[in-house]
Amino acid sequence: MKESYWGYWIILLGIFVIAVMFLVNDATTTDTQDYYALKEVASAALNDSVDYAYYAQTGQIRIIKEVFVENFLRRFSQSVSLTDTYQIDFYDLYESPPKVSVKITTKTSSFVIGEDRTDLDVSNSIDLILELDRIPPSESGEDCKSPEKCTITKGKCPYYE
Repeated sequence: MKESYWGYWIILLGIFVIAVMFLVNDATTTDTQDYYALKEVASAALNDSVDYAYYAQTGQIRIIKEVFVENFLRRFSQSVSLTDTYQIDFYDLYESPPKVSVKITTKTSSFVIGEDRTDLDVSNSIDLILELDRIPPSESGEDCKSPEKCTITKGKCPYYE
């Protein structure tokens, strides 16, 4: 009789350990997937929102905030799980110099352990600043020292000092 109680406790302990492993596995997998999705989506949306007309006129890099938010939401919605609930917060959206801060909070799918319902909130945030390398001198050999003297023509991209 005493040995059968030990068997029941070991089975109960095994079920509890499996439930905890499911919860931890879901949280860590969600965290990793959200981080890489956030990083890739924010970077791509930031590059897509560059205002090239402003760059051609002034030689300075600027983004359009509304285009960034639209691109980010479109891209992120294509790469997320349908079973989780996401909350997206945009904090610092600066057009010039281009900087964005995005935070994503994910409610994971819930598990019932005993009578308690367990779900976790996983948060990831990222700050991105858009930096572009110096544009190489044009093929024609012209080096422009000021944006007023230069025009961007087809196939030739001057750089500014």
